[in-house]
Parts: sequence; structure tokens; C-alpha cells
Amino acid sequence: MGIHRDHLPTPSTEAGREGLAALLARPDRAVVALDFDGTLAEIVPDPEQARAHADVLPALAALAPKIASVVVITGRPAAVAVAHGGFAGVPGLDHLVVLGHYGAERWDAASGEVAAPPPHPGLAAVRAELPALLEGPEVLNGTWVEEKGQAVAVHTRRAADPQAAFELLREPLGALAARHGLIVEPGRQVLELRPPGVDKGVALTEYVAETGAGAVLYAGDDLGDIAAFAAVEKLRSGGPDPVPGLLVCSGGTEVPELAGRADLVVPGPADVAALLAAVAENI
Repeated sequence: MGIHRDHLPTPSTEAGREGLAALLARPDRAVVALDFDGTLAEIVPDPEQARAHADVLPALAALAPKIASVVVITGRPAAVAVAHGGFAGVPGLDHLVVLGHYGAERWDAASGEVAAPPPHPGLAAVRAELPALLEGPEVLNGTWVEEKGQAVAVHTRRAADPQAAFELLREPLGALAARHGLIVEPGRQVLELRPPGVDKGVALTEYVAETGAGAVLYAGDDLGDIAAFAAVEKLRSGGPDPVPGLLVCSGGTEVPELAGRADLVVPGPADVAALLAAVAENI
């Protein structure tokens, strides 16, 4: 479905409709949380070329002053997401927060600084062993490694058969990660090796608690966003004091595991931006 900024779509579930209604009724207590790649920026063959859609910054700048908080939660390093999103120094985004590496890093627009822990010791060993592992069958030709500071990602999008390369690497990369105390996070034609105990669900839950949010919207597009979806589902069924929430899947049904749990499914970043603009218009 396409979205026009002057018309709010109707979520397909009762929980989603309640979440949207709560956001509109008490915007001063609402948190809007957003993934970056595939949600605010189109998926591109080279992640270094990803940039926020042209409509994203105007939509965020219109929305942010009207609600409690806007937070971007991404697997990328926080500083990279800030640069690729163009988030620094934007009027209206003075209090934007970017949680990078699934919440391990934090950038605050108010200070312009990134707070980050030291890298996991297992990452150095993984980096040393990866080249030999990727010198395997011809199907792996075209795979490449992205350095992410707090993680290492192996991309198969450039291989002749991206899905075959992806499936072939799942088991050996899982074993490699386990040997060095890491986990593997699968995505769309990418396998990321990163420290355990940090995910978008944990990051979102902690941020909602920090802000005292009374409503939350989360938009994502990939398997790494399932933990955030689960966090919103838990928040909105949370006993005597639930937090209403709206779950948005960007990218249509390309990731059925996510789309099947969403209250609202949109084609991609342009429509996410239109949704944010429509929310701002209706507050």
C-alpha cells in the first residue's frame, strides 16, 4: 500500500489501532523508534552508499517536536548511521537519539557525542579466521566482509547466487561465532557476527522505560527487528499498565516473519517517511 502524508492508514489489527490512537491522543508521551537500513534508507548493494530517503528528514523534523522522543535503533555503528542519515544539526531534531550496534552505542543530538563500550575480545579472533573460511566453494565468490567496529558482517548480495551463499555460510559462521563467544544475526543476504546480550528488543525496552513512554511506534524491515517487535508486543500486553504500540513493517512482504507480525505493512522508506509525516499532520 502507498501512503499519502495527508491521510493516516488504518492498521490491520486492533492492537495496532489502539497503539496509533494512543500515540495521537498523548503525543507528549509517545516514542517513535525506527530502524535505518530498509526503513529510513533503501537497501543498496553497497551499504556505504545507503542514505536516508529524501523525505525522511523533513518528516522527522516535523514530527519530533510534537512527541516525547524519536530514536533510531540500528545494527550500524551510531556515528555511521548519523552520517548516512544526515541527522546532525537538523532543526527540529535537537533531541534525536541514535542507538547503534543494536543499542551498544548511543549518540545524542544534544551533545553530538557517541558513548560506546570497548569491542568484544572475540571479534579480533573472528576477523583473523574469516578470510580462510570465505575461500571455500565457488558459490562464495563475491561475498565480502563489512567492518562495523563492534561487529563483523558477511554480505552475500554480490555473489552469483546470493541465497545459496547465504545458506552455505550459516552453519560455519555460527560455529565460528560460538567458538569466540559471539552470536550470528541473519538479515537480508547478510550474516552479522556480534556480541550476545544486546538486541533491538533490549534497546527499545530500556529506552521506553527511560523515557516513561505511554505509547510506542516501531518500524523495521528485517529479521534483526523481530526482537523489537517482540518487545512492543510484550509492552502492550504488560499486565495492569500496558504500553500501547504500533508495529510497522517496511519492505512489503519480503521478510514474511516480520510482515506477519506487523500491524501495518508498507512498501519501503518513502512510505515510512509519508507515514511519519501523516502522524505529524494529525497530532
